[in-house]
Amino acid sequence: MNLNQLDTEQSNPDSLHIDEMSTIDILTTINNEDQKVALAVKEVLPKISIAVDCIYYQMCKGGRLIYIGAGTSGRLGILDASECPPTYGVDPRLVQGLIAGGKEALTAAIEGAEDSQDLAVEDLKNIHLTVKDVVCGIAASGRTPYVIGGLEYARTLGCQTVSVCCVHNGEISKYSHYPIEVITGPEVIAGSTRMKAGTAQKLVLNMISTSVMIKRGKVYKNLMVDLQPTNEKLKTRAINIVSQSLDCSEEESIKLLTKCHYNVKIAILSGLTGKDEKECEEALLKNNGSTPKTMR
Repeated sequence: MNLNQLDTEQSNPDSLHIDEMSTIDILTTINNEDQKVALAVKEVLPKISIAVDCIYYQMCKGGRLIYIGAGTSGRLGILDASECPPTYGVDPRLVQGLIAGGKEALTAAIEGAEDSQDLAVEDLKNIHLTVKDVVCGIAASGRTPYVIGGLEYARTLGCQTVSVCCVHNGEISKYSHYPIEVITGPEVIAGSTRMKAGTAQKLVLNMISTSVMIKRGKVYKNLMVDLQPTNEKLKTRAINIVSQSLDCSEEESIKLLTKCHYNVKIAILSGLTGKDEKECEEALLKNNGSTPKTMR
């Protein structure tokens, strides 16, 4: 292993004397580097697009999206996966995140976990990986053995694979049908890939899951109509979504939501079509939960 050759391990000349800077200069330096991340992601949008279409296609066949990573990369995968059920009302099993070392690794480094390819295989077997699923390996350095082991195993089953790294010619790209390499360059603190590389990974995962959910009919206009209103803030948001969708008053929104047991999509569909809750539920079932054309 020669870390010195990795893009993410290089010394950044613009932060070479950051330990001598004032607070505002430290912040300015970090901010200047962060601004480069979105532009780096922009360069790989065509590759992200192809990966999104693959994931959507597999989900239409009953597949799942499985993120797999170690350290920061693994935590970002779990974060993105965990946001899908409350935001889009999907089954928690549809998008999952696996991290080397398991749940304990969310808050602590688990010695040797990321170096084990066998551990990745075991983790994927535990969730009963099938040929319909897509495995997305995440590794800033592009060389994490845990991720490579997971991608390699997924391919032996015939799964489609995606990878996200932040170096040129990442090792994980060799095991991926759809490699995404976001070149963010040297970090402000050399090798601290939770910074620019982590930000790039977060942006890419946001794009992947959001785009897939839009394509699955989880968004009407630009509103999250499958929102799960599990607290007061989200109930208020649900009321606002119905009001915006139907251009109606808050009182009318509450009345519709109450009648539809606070199912936002059904409330909107009922308001648009005049059909009752049961008829709207049947329309959604016929569309596998996707937004019917009458809502578009």
